[in-house]
Formats: sequence, C-alpha cells, structure tokens
Amino acid sequence: MNTHDVVVIGGGTGGYSTALRAAALGLDVVLVERDKVGGTCLHRGCIPSKAMLHAAELVDGIAEARERWGVKATLDAVDWPALVAAREDVVARNHRGVEAHLARAGVRVVRGSARLTGPRTVKVDGVRDLAARRGIVLATGSRPRTLPGIAPDGRRVVTSDDALFAPGLPASVLVLGGGAIGVEYASFHRSMGAEVTLVEAADRLVPLEDADVSRHLTRGLRKRGVDVQTGARLLDAEVLDDGVRARVRTARGGTRAVGAERLLVAVGRVPVTDGLDLAAAGLGTDGRGFVVPAHWDRLETSVPGVHVVGDLLPPPSPGLAHASFAEGLLVAETLAGLPSAPVDYAAVPRVTYSAPQTASVGLSEARARALGHEPAVRTMPLTAVAKGMVHGRGGMVKVVAEAGGGRVLGVHLVGPHVSEMVAESQLIVGWEAEPSDVARHVHPHPTLSEAVGEVFLALAGRGLHQP
Repeated sequence: MNTHDVVVIGGGTGGYSTALRAAALGLDVVLVERDKVGGTCLHRGCIPSKAMLHAAELVDGIAEARERWGVKATLDAVDWPALVAAREDVVARNHRGVEAHLARAGVRVVRGSARLTGPRTVKVDGVRDLAARRGIVLATGSRPRTLPGIAPDGRRVVTSDDALFAPGLPASVLVLGGGAIGVEYASFHRSMGAEVTLVEAADRLVPLEDADVSRHLTRGLRKRGVDVQTGARLLDAEVLDDGVRARVRTARGGTRAVGAERLLVAVGRVPVTDGLDLAAAGLGTDGRGFVVPAHWDRLETSVPGVHVVGDLLPPPSPGLAHASFAEGLLVAETLAGLPSAPVDYAAVPRVTYSAPQTASVGLSEARARALGHEPAVRTMPLTAVAKGMVHGRGGMVKVVAEAGGGRVLGVHLVGPHVSEMVAESQLIVGWEAEPSDVARHVHPHPTLSEAVGEVFLALAGRGLHQP
C-alpha cells in the first residue's frame, strides 16, 4: 500500500489543478489518469476546438478583406492536413507543459484506471494499491451524450469528442444541439464553406443564456448562411454510404428531410463514473449520474475526505474548464487545512466561441425577475461605438442591475472578441459593484469595451453618447 496525503482520480482540468495547488501547499500528491493529463479540454475539447475556430476566423477575415475593405485576397483552398498539424502542435505543446508542471511540482502521475476500494483507498488497474491520509478527489470528467439508435462511427455520425478527428472537411453538416458546443461547430463548418443546418429542441439557441443573447446570436448565424431550426426535433436518421439522411420535426409541426455528409451530435455531456465503484466508498450518484456534494462550501461528499470537482458535479457547477480550476483550488486548500472561499458560480463567465461570439456572467433578465428582482436593464449595440462600426459585425452589450442604482446582476455580450471582454464583467458581478462604481472608471477609446462603459454610464445617469 502506497500512502500519500492526497489521491486525485482524473487528470483533466479539475484534477490537475487540484494536484498542482495541493503540491504547492506541501502535500504529497498522486494523480491517477488512464489516458493523458489535460483531459477532454486539452485533447478533445476546449483547446483543439478553439485552435480550429481561430483558423475559421482567419478564413472569414479573407472574405471580409475582399468584400468590405478592398483587399483583393482570395482563398485558394484549406489544406486540411496542415490545419490539423497546426492544431495538434498547439495541443502537444500544452500537454508537454502540463506534464512538466506536474513533474516540477512533485506530483506523482500514475497511469491506469482507478477503482475505489474504500473511503481512503484506491486500486489502479487491479494491481496497485494507493491510500490517502487526507482525502481522495474524484475528477473523472464527462463524455458526450449520445442518442438511442444513432451510433457514432467517427465518420458520418460524430460527437463533439471526435468531430475534430473525422476525416476531412464535409461539404454539408447537420448539427444536432444548439448549446455552446453545437453552435461553435456549426460556426466552424460554415466558415469552412459547408452548408450547415443547426437543429435545437428548445425555442432558442443557447437557451440558458439571456433571450437577447440568443436573438443576436441567431441573427448573426443566419446572416452567415446557417440554417437555424429552433423548436425542432430529430425524428430519425439513416446512415448512408455518402452521408446521413434525417427527418426533422419543425417548430410548426411539419416534417422536413435533411441530407448532409455528416451528422454532429452535440446534445450535452454525461458524467463518467464507469468502473469507479463509488459504492465501495459509500457513495452513489443522483438520477442524472452526478456525484452530489454534501458540503458545497468545500465540495466534500457525504463521505468525509472524499471531494469532487469538475464535470462530476451537478449544477450550479457549469461544467466549464475555468470553473473546475476554481474548484480544484478550493478542494486543495481545504485538504491542506486552509480557509478558502466557496466558488461563486454566479460569477463564472460563460462563453461561446462562434462567429458572432457570446459572453455572459451573472443573471439573465428573465432569471433576475424570477428571483424577485425588479431589474434596471440597458442595452447598447456595438455598432453605436466607433470600433464596433469598424468591425461591422453587429452585436450588443446588455446589463441587468438592481433598480435604483443597486448592484449589477448580469452582463451579456454578443459580437467580435467579446470572449476577451468578459473578464471585466466577472469582476463587476463578482464584487457586487453598482453601475456608479463602474461609471467612475474610464474605458479606452476607440475599443469595443467602450460600449460596456457607455452602458454603465447610462445606468448611472451619466449617459454620454447614450441618454
């Protein structure tokens, strides 16, 4: 039996952040990972997909240069193998960096599949026994949800995990699911020239976001030629030699046939606990497969010393990599006996890296009203500021605050580069600032962020370009 202070099961963002912070605090840490450290985010999700979306942005820029700015540029072709090689270089360098960071921190990485044998003991690949003096951290992540009767084959039917590794660029794609992942893949394929149909069962895209965010996003995607079908459901799909033939029930109750070279299923993710044997530690899952903490302030389960981070957590944890970093820090500091503030999930930003991008933090207008607030709401189009006119891609800023000059409840952005603008807003919401607090600070001109400043000036009764 190899005994350590902390045993972390799973080397994704939640797991390795826990391990790094715990080691930095002087704890003896072992990290068990059956695949590669970095997890889904690094190898199949956040990082490779954003690399591809950067390439898509460059393709879109060529068209904008030619059509709007008189730069007579043309796109000869997309060299798919070269694009993939560039993406994999980014992933590989990040992977090496994480491994080196863990090694420098003194975290011992054990390769293999872990199974709980008790509340403080683990067996790896059936042969290696580990014990934890202070605690075990469950960080085994999630996998894409699949649909009955539609088996992913990695070629014609793909999930978000394997879409990046499917062969070549299809001429047409049917994307099932209008959340952040589905929207990003729809945007990417459209930039690469594919005919894209995006089907979402809810009555709007990114249904967890503010309704105005959904409206502006849908308008932007349709302007780019994406066939957005909301309030629609997939009835069935048949895989053919050259593609997929599907039937979709539309929002008006009709049936529509959709043919595409590829069907991309992006209908959510489910926690991974297979083979973990939670029962051996006295644990179980809820009806959705999540491991629910008994103590959210330290993410500790009903079994003392067993903590959980990342995609195994149910809402309000949003299942986002940056949230799992915060969760890892909290758990590591808790195991080290240090005071640590609980994760403020209301102040965790949410970003969709499509074209247009969306970025939000805090409450939507509807959610604020549902919680009993009578919010003061102000919006401003990005094209109302000079830099927004330069970009010429629409978009907006929306701020939801308590009436009478009270604290800011939510900030919602749509448009180019808003993923880089939202950090200011998470500080505003997280620190419970009031519009007058923000209005005292000067935003640079000309920038897109200037629109954020203008909205807060207006809410504070000091409107400059907006009354």
